[in-house]
Amino acid sequence: MQTQPDVKFKVPAKLYRIGEIIRHTPFTRQTIHNYTTMGLIQESDWTEGGHRLYDESVFERLWRIQELRKTKTLSEIRDLFSQEAIGEHMS
Repeated sequence: MQTQPDVKFKVPAKLYRIGEIIRHTPFTRQTIHNYTTMGLIQESDWTEGGHRLYDESVFERLWRIQELRKTKTLSEIRDLFSQEAIGEHMS
C-alpha cells in the first residue's frame, strides 16, 4: 500500500481594498486614508495599479481605534500603539 506524502498548501491571506473595508465598517475612505497616513493602520501590500491592500487584522485594529476614540485622541491612540509595538519587540 502506497502512502500519500504529507503535502500542505500555504493559503494566501485575503487582502482587502479600501472599498471593501468601508463597506464592512462605519469608516469613510478618507478616514482609512488618514489612519494609514498617521500610522494607526498599515497596508499589507499594493496592487500593480498602486492601490493599498490591507490584511484581515485591519478590522480588529479599526474596531479598537473606534473603542479608544471614546476616551482618547488620535494622537494618544498613536502613542499607545507605538508603546505597544515597542513592548512587543522587547519581549
